[in-house]
Amino acid sequence: MSAHTAAPGAGPGTGAPGATAADPRRWLILAVVAAAQLMVVLDLTVMNLALPSAQHALKFTTTDRQWVVTAYALSFGSLLLFSGRLADLIGRKTTFLTGLVGFAAASAVGGASDSFSMLVTARASQGLFGALLAPSALSLLATTFKDPKERAKAFGVYGAVAAAGGGLGLLLGGALTTYLSWRWCMYINLVFAAIAIVGGVLLVGRQQRTPGGRLDVPGVVAVSGGMFCLVYGLSNAASHTWRTPSAWGFLTAGVALLIVFAVWQSRAAQPLLPPRVVLDRNRAGAYLTVLISGAATFGVFLFLVYYMQVTLGYSAITSGLAMLPMVALSGTMATVGNTKLMPRVGPKPMVIAGMLLNAAAMVWLTRIDAHSGYASALLGPLMVTGAGMGLIFGMVAATGTFGVAPHDAGVASASINTGQQLGGSIGTALLNTIAASATTGYLADHLHGRPTPQLLQLAAVHSYTTVFWWCAGIFATGAVVCGALLRRGPLTRPVDIPVRQPSQHAVAVRS
Repeated sequence: MSAHTAAPGAGPGTGAPGATAADPRRWLILAVVAAAQLMVVLDLTVMNLALPSAQHALKFTTTDRQWVVTAYALSFGSLLLFSGRLADLIGRKTTFLTGLVGFAAASAVGGASDSFSMLVTARASQGLFGALLAPSALSLLATTFKDPKERAKAFGVYGAVAAAGGGLGLLLGGALTTYLSWRWCMYINLVFAAIAIVGGVLLVGRQQRTPGGRLDVPGVVAVSGGMFCLVYGLSNAASHTWRTPSAWGFLTAGVALLIVFAVWQSRAAQPLLPPRVVLDRNRAGAYLTVLISGAATFGVFLFLVYYMQVTLGYSAITSGLAMLPMVALSGTMATVGNTKLMPRVGPKPMVIAGMLLNAAAMVWLTRIDAHSGYASALLGPLMVTGAGMGLIFGMVAATGTFGVAPHDAGVASASINTGQQLGGSIGTALLNTIAASATTGYLADHLHGRPTPQLLQLAAVHSYTTVFWWCAGIFATGAVVCGALLRRGPLTRPVDIPVRQPSQHAVAVRS
């Protein structure tokens, strides 16, 4: 592998700034990519608030309800790396537009569902096309912006969307469910998709393909099967127990398949995930950061909403509005972090500071009780969490795609999304289990006769605070581990460029 040094923040496959003419439509392309990314991020949370209404309308059981979420997670998580490499092989514009059209169609079917099976099929299809769309969108951004300063601004906007999208999803889901219908939590995707499709067709030019590239079929089978088993096993652990064969059996199979995948990638002629992408310390640190933060952030988005709605009696729209300070600060800090901090200090201090801020916010949240006020107990931690999440997400997209050659941009982008999806699945299983155990333990210690509503409420609050303590520990661990992995200073690592094989004509001349 040969390399040349890139300037701080330089785009993939670029040398000095200005080496390649800037695309005059690049800022409009950023708006298109941001709209597509917002749609994907919103969909991860917007349906959570619509599930009770959908369950009532379609009359499916609480046990079946998890499959509305799991069906999406299974197809999305298992196909990300495959889709990222596919974008590199056949062109990012093609996969980007295909993902948008497919995601919109699946959303329309989901909104019109008249049965549980129809809704679950639509959600699985959303995950499939979302897996095609997400890495294509990020890799388009990584290959469009070449100038370091412009690249920082672009990734700042992308990071703001990624950081704030989950909170906006809660707000939008609450508003749509309260004032319209749960079906609009699916139909709203058509608006974002239409904007992005028109913009993609008109603005995005023909994208470079990997010349002579082939799809690593054994790698696709191993990693897709491994991710499917992991997500499915974790979903079963969250809804049942870790001792269930459908949990530990699939988890064991998933780990085994991923080990096979890792070994195969070091031997394959054209690997699905080239080792050069993940062996760089900064990129590996970014992927690990998004996995760890994804697992712990789940505690904020789920259990804090449970606390506000179940314990404090907030409506769906009120709990969404309560998240606005976090949304605003996360978006602001992501932009500021990428444009002001990253060029000066690099990703390492941003990750450490972001993780520690989130850990402090989680410790602060452990002070809640059954009658806490919003201003006194929730506003401060939410603002601190927003700042921490902004710093983290502001650096992940830029660092995770930094220095990769254009033909690896898709799979590098997919690695970020894979880390986030796997982290969320781990967080779901782990924190749900911890919450259930904390509730059971509290009732066993305090129960005398039949449980009263007050005791049940106290047990629920105890489970939430226990989860927040665990989230604090996860964030603190992330600060140490990810901080140690990331290099000091701004991003100035070499760009990955494959060694060019001599042509047959050149070989003949030499011989």
